[in-house]
Amino acid sequence: MTQDEIIEMARQAKAIPIHKDFNQLALIGIENIEAFAKLVAQNDQKEIERLRALCHEMLSELYAYRASKHLKDVTATIRARGQA
Repeated sequence: MTQDEIIEMARQAKAIPIHKDFNQLALIGIENIEAFAKLVAQNDQKEIERLRALCHEMLSELYAYRASKHLKDVTATIRARGQA
C-alpha cells in the first residue's frame, strides 16, 4: 500500500487536514477511525489476493518449466535408446 493510497483512504474516512499541507490529516471521532480501519482491512485483503494470484502464476510457470525440462529429458532418453 502506497502513501498516496493511505492518504486517499483517510480522506474517504473523512479525515481533516491539520496543516497547510493537505497530506497531514487527522481522524476525529470513533466513527471516522473505524471507517479508516475498515478501508485499510479491505485494501489488505485485496493485496493478499493479488499476492496469492502472483504466487499461483509463478508456481504454474515453474511447473510448466519443470514439465518441459522433464519431457526433453525423457525424449532424449528415448532417442538414445532407439539409437542403441
